[in-house]
Amino acid sequence: MSRPFTRILSDVHYGERASEVTDLRQLDPLLAGAAAVVFNGDTIDTRPHPQVGLVDRLKADVAAWLRGRPATLLTGNHDPEITATHHLDLAGGIVFVTHGDIAFDNIVPWSIDAALVGQLVARERAAFPTLTFDDLLVAHRRAGWRIPRRLQSDVPPLQALGNFLADTVWPPLRIPRILRAWAQLPARLGNLAAAHRPQARCLIAGHTHLPGVWTRPDGRVVINTGSYCRPLGRLVVDVTVDQVIVRRVVRRGPDFEPGAVVAEIALAPAGFSPTSAA
Repeated sequence: MSRPFTRILSDVHYGERASEVTDLRQLDPLLAGAAAVVFNGDTIDTRPHPQVGLVDRLKADVAAWLRGRPATLLTGNHDPEITATHHLDLAGGIVFVTHGDIAFDNIVPWSIDAALVGQLVARERAAFPTLTFDDLLVAHRRAGWRIPRRLQSDVPPLQALGNFLADTVWPPLRIPRILRAWAQLPARLGNLAAAHRPQARCLIAGHTHLPGVWTRPDGRVVINTGSYCRPLGRLVVDVTVDQVIVRRVVRRGPDFEPGAVVAEIALAPAGFSPTSAA
């Protein structure tokens, strides 16, 4: 790509056992050549942790790695206070970027804590006399800060594996809830854009860890960049002044690199014309 571009990725989950990123330098190839890079939430987990100093160390690692680089961090439900920026409008507002948990009133509808989280979100929303879109995002971040940690990063590997498996299959309805969230995310983000970002035609999120590109009936395109946790894979999105290009992320040795193009979306005044979809 010869024109300047902003590259977007999400859900690195650095510092968590499930993440394939054990050294942030593994992501260096994804930053190379980009005029700017956006980390769209869940870069690390900043919520309170019983291991003293862990969160501060993770923050310091990220800050040191990004020092001098043209990078922007957005919040996610795992890192709700890592920055005060919860979303971005790019390409004159045609491209809207946010983590994606805002699509669900309970943030994590597949979680054992979904009912509790729904109560937390409702309580935070009620604190605003009139709930604007920005207020809605803030309410989600405040609620996210109170979501209990379930998968600790400092337990022995076998215990961590057992915890992960138990968290995946329990309660019994968890897997159907995950599948339902995957199916619902494109429509829910599209409806939010229609209500709050009517000019946006390309919506970029993460959160559910399912990478893909979906074209809505109204022409809006929803992109999920996946995550750096196994097994579903990930995408990066490159935004120029007149085009969005979606690429797979491939792993070569320890490093992650941009791979094949899976979708090209023209930012034309009349709307988008996707040439392909993942």
